[in-house]
Parts: sequence; C-alpha cells; structure tokens
Amino acid sequence: MSTTPLCSNWILERMRPDKRWTLKPANEEVVANLYNQLQVQPAICRLLATRGITNYEEARLFFRPELAHLHDPFRMKGMQKAITRIAEAIEWHERIMVYGDYDVDGTTAVSVVYSFLRSIYKGQISYYIPHRYREGYGISKQGIDYAHGNGYTLMITLDCGIKSVEMITYAQSLGIDVIVCDHHLPDNSLPPAYAILNPKQKDCRYPYKELSGCGIGFKLISALAMHYKLPMERVYTYLDLVATSIAADIVPIDGENRILAYYGVRQINENPCPAIATLKELGGVQRTLCISDLVFVIGPRVNAAGRMDDARKAVEFFTETDPVKISELAAMLHSDNDDRKEVDKNITEEALSILNDDADAHSRRSTVLYRSHWHKGVVGIVASRLIDHYYRPTIVLTSANGKATGSARSVSGFNIYEAIHECRDLLENYGGHCFAAGMTMPEDRVDEFIERFEAAVASTITEAQRVPEIEIDAEIPLSLVKQSFYNLIRQFEPFGPANMKPVFLSRGLYDYNGASTLIRDAHIRVVAHQRNGPIVEGIGFGIGDKFRHVKNGAFDMLYNIEENEYNGNTRLQVKVVDIRPTPHTTTL
Repeated sequence: MSTTPLCSNWILERMRPDKRWTLKPANEEVVANLYNQLQVQPAICRLLATRGITNYEEARLFFRPELAHLHDPFRMKGMQKAITRIAEAIEWHERIMVYGDYDVDGTTAVSVVYSFLRSIYKGQISYYIPHRYREGYGISKQGIDYAHGNGYTLMITLDCGIKSVEMITYAQSLGIDVIVCDHHLPDNSLPPAYAILNPKQKDCRYPYKELSGCGIGFKLISALAMHYKLPMERVYTYLDLVATSIAADIVPIDGENRILAYYGVRQINENPCPAIATLKELGGVQRTLCISDLVFVIGPRVNAAGRMDDARKAVEFFTETDPVKISELAAMLHSDNDDRKEVDKNITEEALSILNDDADAHSRRSTVLYRSHWHKGVVGIVASRLIDHYYRPTIVLTSANGKATGSARSVSGFNIYEAIHECRDLLENYGGHCFAAGMTMPEDRVDEFIERFEAAVASTITEAQRVPEIEIDAEIPLSLVKQSFYNLIRQFEPFGPANMKPVFLSRGLYDYNGASTLIRDAHIRVVAHQRNGPIVEGIGFGIGDKFRHVKNGAFDMLYNIEENEYNGNTRLQVKVVDIRPTPHTTTL
C-alpha cells in the first residue's frame, strides 16, 4: 500500500486542471429594483437576485424566516390516511415499528418519529435500522420477518421504502400495514403501501418538494400533533435533529428547508438535545455552530455508526435520556469515526497509488476501481476524494457477500445514474440519482462493467463537464471586505445547496510588500491590496501551486469572507478559493 501523503503527490497535483470561473447570471432590472427598495450594497442585491428573490417582501421573508410559514402537513398526499391509520393503531394498542435507513438522515428521522410516538403512545413501539452489510439499503426481508415474528402490525418507514415494491408486498401478505415516508424520486410503479408520504410522487400538491427524509418525518409528527390538538412546541423540540439531517443529506436549503434549518441551528446553539451537545463537546467546537459544522463535525460521527458497526446505536444515542449512557454512546460514535477516518485515508492512498501507476488511467473519462478487501462503509467517501484528484465520474467497488458492490459519485452537470443505467444488464441491483448512486453486480462482471461504463461516460460527457467550475456570486472591490458588509452576508445563513456561502471576485490585486507566504508548499497566506486600497489578509488551503501568481504581478482572486477566531480574538479575513493572473482583458 502506498504511503505517499495525499496533499503532496506531485504528479496528481499537476494533473488537476485549472477551474472554470463562471459569474452567476442576475437580472439587472431585479437587482436595480431590490437596490431601490432595500437601499443596501448592490452586491447584496445581486446575491438576493441570484437566489430568486425579486422584491422587499421576499427579501424580508428570506432574512427573517418564520415557523408560521411552514406548510400545512395535511397538504401532503397520503397524510390524512397515514394519520388515521396511526391513530387507529394507538386506539387498538397495536404494535408499531419505526423503520429507517442507516445514514444521518435515516437515523435522525427514526429518532424524531420514535421519540414523538413514544411521548403520546404507551403501547408497544420500537425501531429497526437494517445492518448496512448484512441487510443493505432499504426495507429488508429480515426486518419484515422480525416485525412479523414479534407481532408488529404497523410499520412506518423513514428515508426508504419508495422503491421497495417486493418487500412491501411481502409485508402486506403477512398482515403488516406499511406507511412509507421517503423523499427519494419514485419509480413509475409505487409500492402497495397503506399510505405514501413523498412530495415527489405524482399528484402530490405539497408546495415544497425537497424535504429530507427526517423533514418528512417532522411533517408526520406535525400532523399527529394537530390531530391530537397538541401544542406545536412539542414538535419544534426536534428541529435540531431536522437541521442535522438537512445538512448531512445535502438537500437544498431554500423554501421550507431554510425555515427548518434556520430554527434548527438556532436550537443547536441555544438549547440542543443532550446528544448533539455531547458531540459538539467531543468535536472540540466551542464557538457558535453553523450548517458546515453539522456536515463536518456532527454528521460524520453519526454516520460512522452505520459505516463501521451498527447504526442502531445512533438512534439509541439520540433517544437516550441518561447522561451517563449518552456520554458512553458518544464515545463509541467518536471512536467509530476515528476508525472510519483511518480506513478512509488508507483506502484513498491505495486507490491513488493504483491510478498513478496505471498509464491508461490518465486518458480515461471515468474512474472505476475494484478491490475485494476495501471496506464497504467508506467507498462512497473514497470516490468523492478521487474526484478531487481525477475530476471525472467515479465508482469504487468492493466485495460483500460474494458480490461486487460499491458507490458512484459524479462531477457537476453529469448524470452518473443514466450512465450506470446504460449498463443495467450487468447489474443485479442499482439506484441513486444524478450525482450519486450505488450498485451490486457479480464479481465476474466487473471488468466488462468498467469498459461499458467508460464507453457510456465518454459518449455523453462534455468538455465543460470535465473541468471543475467555480460559480461566482458577485465582483466587488477589495475595499468592501469590512465588518459592516460581512454582517449583511451573515444574514444569508444558513448556507448550503441553493444558498451556498457567497464567492466573491476581486481583480487586479497585488502582494503587499512581499508579505504573502507559502505554507508547507500546500497553502497560501495572502496579504493583498488593490492600488491605493486597504490591505486584506486571508488563507488559501491546498492551492500552493497558485502562489506563483501572487508573486508575479497583478492577480485576480476568488474568496469567501469569514471571521477567524483565535485565542479569544476575532478578526475578519478571506478564505481564498482560487487565484489566477490578471488578464489583459476584464472578461472571465
């Protein structure tokens, strides 16, 4: 196995193409109208316009989300039927099982629905999380048999089930009613569930389509609270878990998700559940948390349970009330995550070594790697890391139960699901969406799959899709990087898909008196100014190869504006995204 450090692999660094810089289009008439109504910096108006905001009232709702603007859950197709069936189960003291996926979205969803049901129903209720390796994704026969064997007559699935036609038919044959709560895109044929809650199903008039799986679980308990005339504050106590699911599942943070994330993050910082408070402490985070902290601090520790062991302990962690047991479970999750990071690092290094030694790898349009000993729980993460080095659609496969199984990750704009679909005759099972997917195939089909997948990608991927793109929100003078402007940017939080942290462009910058430095050949500390303008400091991680542009005259810079907290002191800085020489023209 290669032990070459990932950040210093010279050949791979040289292979990375320069990124495309693209200024997001904005309707200038809308920008002008917003400026007239809001009287704020034109750059702020441009940010609003690119997010679909056109007037003062829309801007007010964007900057000041209100829980009162959440949609009526009964507008969701199937909700009334689902609530009637749950109420019937409660009245007749039936046994209810809450069943969910093993990732963050699934385990938070199960935690929310199970906890709420347990608070209103004193009968027999339990939860079930399938084992990633023994049972796989979705509703398993083992799970249904467990429910049947223990007398459960109602199963509520969360973050899965919309494609489980065969398994739900089987459950139905055993006398188990199934209520499906899922946010994945349905097939043409729906499972014969008692009720289906999924805004993406045909004829569902629910206004917002991009809820997480936990978000749909939240709407289910909201409807239950309304049915039993309970105060909504009992439902809002779970917003911290809903926000965690939104962040970890990378769903758009707009519309209803923005409201849920906004109040969920506030709750995490002001009054989090004991589980999240403990993970925050273990993660060493002492400042105010934001969405990115949920993605990189909280989410991985929750996910690690299912990746490395058994995801049931994630639900146990979120639903436990004993502080001692919560601390014990948190330590287990933290340990699982440490193990995951080590396995992830080792497999990524081995995969990069394989690609570096393969002369043909450099000319291919896709990457597919298979090694039977790789850990199934991290192959999706490894695929994402490989894209950082070889920017192209990537699949990483390993062996499980005598089959080749793995995960796919795509590049911006390329539908990897469609390319996999072209190879469906080689596969036993597959599913996913345009950016990520999973598949299983006989081990003796892997070589043929590699060639067929390469052909499918090569015939459809465009040259533009082979080059990483950075979308620019606005061009601003460096003099605008100051506290008052940053305070306005903060009001755009929480950031995430559909509302990413703004990327700004400033042109014609210069190194200030040679103060910019290269750090360990990998990172840049920038001290820059425009002619006769203020000095701005910043840090650029992993872009050491761009340092020459800083030292060789005028340069253009893409960056985020952020606060840096160190030793109790807070100061404004920029986080450099990319740098290139200032061209003779002013076009991108």
